[in-house]
Order: sequence, then C-alpha cells, then structure tokens
Amino acid sequence: MGLNPAITRSVLDAGYTQATEVQQRAIGPALEGQDLMVSASTGSGKTASFILPALQRVLAARDQAPQERGAVHGPRVLVLTPTRELAMQVAKAAITYGRHVPGLRVATIVGGVPYPAQLKALRGPLDLLIATPGRLIDHMQSGRAVLSKIEMLVLDEADRMLDMGFIDDIHLIADATPKTRQTVMYSATFAGNVGALATKLLRAPQRIDVASHTDTHADIEQRLHWADDHEHKNALLDHILTDRNVEQALVFTSTQRDADWLADRLADMGHHVASLHGGMPQGRRNRVLQGLRSRHLKVLVATDVAARGIDVPSISHVINYGLPMKAEDYVHRIGRTGRAGRSGLAVTLAERRDASMIHSIQRFTTQRIPPATIAGLEPRRPEPKPAQPARFAPSRDKGHRAGPGGRPVFGHADRRPGAAPSWAKPGPRGGKPRPAR
Repeated sequence: MGLNPAITRSVLDAGYTQATEVQQRAIGPALEGQDLMVSASTGSGKTASFILPALQRVLAARDQAPQERGAVHGPRVLVLTPTRELAMQVAKAAITYGRHVPGLRVATIVGGVPYPAQLKALRGPLDLLIATPGRLIDHMQSGRAVLSKIEMLVLDEADRMLDMGFIDDIHLIADATPKTRQTVMYSATFAGNVGALATKLLRAPQRIDVASHTDTHADIEQRLHWADDHEHKNALLDHILTDRNVEQALVFTSTQRDADWLADRLADMGHHVASLHGGMPQGRRNRVLQGLRSRHLKVLVATDVAARGIDVPSISHVINYGLPMKAEDYVHRIGRTGRAGRSGLAVTLAERRDASMIHSIQRFTTQRIPPATIAGLEPRRPEPKPAQPARFAPSRDKGHRAGPGGRPVFGHADRRPGAAPSWAKPGPRGGKPRPAR
C-alpha cells in the first residue's frame, strides 16, 4: 500500500496481515493527500485507515525538513473525536501502529482530566494530537494549543459531534488550522448538517461508503422482547443476564440517572456491574473500562455517549434496556458486540410506548427485528402493529422520556458536552430518591 516500512512493521507486530475494505479503499487516497468523506461501521478497521496515513505524513514531514525536528511547536496531525473514550482508543491505536516510528509524540486532550499533564504535552514537540472539541477550545483560548502547523485534520464520528452540539467548536478549530491542510471526515451519514459541514471544510473530497445502516450485521443476532410494564421488563433483563452464554453484557439506558439506578439494582442482585456515563470523573471512567477489559466486570450499564469507542471483543450481549434517542444510534449500539470475528446477540426490551421508535429503527435499517419470547415471561398483551402510533409518552424530540417506573425524566444529560450528573438516583419503584454516591 506504499506505507513506510516502520509503519508496516508495527502493523505486523500488532498481528494484522490483511487490510479491511475501508483500509483498502481509504489509505491510498489519504496517502495522496486527498480529502475524504468516509462512512464505515464500527469494528471495520476505520481507525487504522486514518492513523496509518497520519503516521506516514509525520515521517514524510521529518524527511522533508529534518532540521525542524524538535523545534516545531504544535502537532502535524489533529484528530477530533466526540468522546474521551474514543479519543483514548484512537491514541492507543496511534501508539500501537507507530511503535517503530522513532520519537513519536502523541498527546490526548480531553475533558475530565487535570490540566497540568496536558499543558506539559502541548509545550513540547508534538506529532499527533487527539482531542475532544471542548477541551481543545479551552487550550486554544489560553494560547497553549497551537494549530498553525496542522497538515492533516481528521473528524472521527462527525455526526456524533454535531449531535452533541460541537458544530461551532469544529468551525473554530478548523479556522485555526492552515487552509492547505488535508481534511478527512468519518461519519455514519453525510446527510443534513454533516453534509453541510463537509461542504465547508473539504475540498473536492472523495466519497467512500464501505458500510451503511442497512447492513445485515451477519455476526449479530437481533431479538425484540415486548414488555407489558416496567416490572416485566426487569424480569426479562434478569433472565437474560443469568444465561450462561453471557460472557460480558453491555446494557444501554437512555439517561445517566437510569444508568446509575440500574447498575445499583443489578449490583444488589449480585452481578459484577458498573455504570458508565458522561457525568463521571475521568479517573473513575478509566477504572470502569479497565475492569471491563480485564473481565472483572461482567455487566456494564452505559449511555450512548459514554459507550462510543468501547472496543471489547468479549462483549457477547448488547441489551437495549432504554431505547436510543435516534434510530441510527441503534446501529452503533449493537455494533459493540459481534466484533473481531465473534458472534453476538443484541436484545431490545420495549414497552408499548416504544412502538414508534421500534418502527423508526426498522425503517432506518430496512430490517425487521425478530420478536421473541421467554417461557414463563410471555407478554400478556399482543405485539403492537408497526403502523400503530405509540401510546402517549413525553416527546423524545425535546429530550423528555419516561424514567424507571414510567416517571417522567426531563432532559437527556448525555446529549450535550459537559452536562452535570443528576444529583440523585431514583430509588426502587415508588421509593424515595437516594443521594448519588
């Protein structure tokens, strides 16, 4: 593929010998300096498809101006990601694939981490900078982050960054980089605002569409369980989690409050479980993720934003306890299982008020989620018809949803950057709130 021997050696050391489809199609044009618009599903090898060309650019810059090495202030490559977890995953990939690049300097700038270490990294020579937009803007405003040497800008999961309200930050960051830079965008979709952003930031981009939301997810079995009410849904969840085939399970909730509440409930039942959401300090998030990777945790209860970037092949089950806010998030959720050649099971637990969202998901993916039942836990009421409107529930479009037990929960704490965690967790159904620990 024309990669530097130091890079191919690192790739071989990591155990890879064959490029994935997105790597085959994106690396060549990226090495030529073309701007790219790339759609690729999770687990497709998309991170390497931009990290390898980024490392090649670093080596090429050193060859062209060896006298500048150690004197250039600011990074050559900037990668923007929507979440801290994804930023750290990208940084890990950069270090892995750049292990034989002499003196490679990679820095991660994300929120929830003390400033001193980040300031130290920004002061010295830097090759790759991986950042979330909010914290990078902080360092730019203080004059610590210098982007005048950027040669390649990567926007990873651009659609998610726009969903989180980072559109103005992205424009501000892009304006601080040279107009001659190469820009690469990765997004599940390029419709609407994402497409408009691409039009403004990219020059004659090449479009690469490797995987779409209509993929069949051949390695992932999907099931839909209809629940009569909150108690029935909990009973279904309990039965699924006690199945001996569950290696590790990722349970999705719609809000931070629900994640903490459900994790507490499962812990009381004896599960090795933790919650993960955007309102947690970074140190605790790191410990939770390490516990998941080391298999000390069997169950992780998470929100959509917090789970972005989680790549743990041993996750055998994804369970949608709370439905996503948007149909496309369903695709990202179930993509957390069935990775690295393994098979996975994606289970959705839905009440009748969720019928319209189930219909939206099936329309978006052009696939029907097969309904299933568990002996002894069959729903008493028939399955809602696809065209039937959902029973009244607070509007999802305004961030309102029904919380545990059907109680209304206003706002979606993970929908915007820097959202504060709820001050209390709901107690058992009908009980008083408990202060958050």
